Amino acid sequence: MNKIILLLFTLFLLYINPTQNRAFGAHLYPEKYYQNEWCTKWGGIQEYILYDKTRVDCLTKTYAVEFDFASKWAEAIGQSLYYSKITGKKPAIILILEKDEDTKYYNRAKLLAEDNNITLWYTKPPADNTLRQKRCQDSNTIYISFNDIEKIFKSVLKILDELL
Repeated sequence: MNKIILLLFTLFLLYINPTQNRAFGAHLYPEKYYQNEWCTKWGGIQEYILYDKTRVDCLTKTYAVEFDFASKWAEAIGQSLYYSKITGKKPAIILILEKDEDTKYYNRAKLLAEDNNITLWYTKPPADNTLRQKRCQDSNTIYISFNDIEKIFKSVLKILDELL
């Protein structure tokens, strides 16, 4: 029985592979992190619910702002235009650029933003990445460094090995 538990745990560790550059998602921080930082700073309403249950990421006095990772630039264009139409606010997009290659998506969005009077900004992850361990104000999620995850799993494996 103990060997089965150890085998399952080992398979789990191989599945998540804590030594990769990501743990449970493909991004350094969730979209909500960027949304919370920006919207709080500019005094907007986060997750403003429209009559049809869609949500504006941040509604300010002037803008209906859509946040998205750079590769989802086309989706952000459509959402910003829709939210603008429904709220009567100016459409705005904040693209999240996590890597240098994301600039190509920003440039694509810029072409359509100019033609459709959409205000386009971008944001990047914090330079020092110390905020991975910061608890988000609106969730119970803790962002832990990948090195810490690896240490935790090694400790658990050591305990399991001693028990067997």
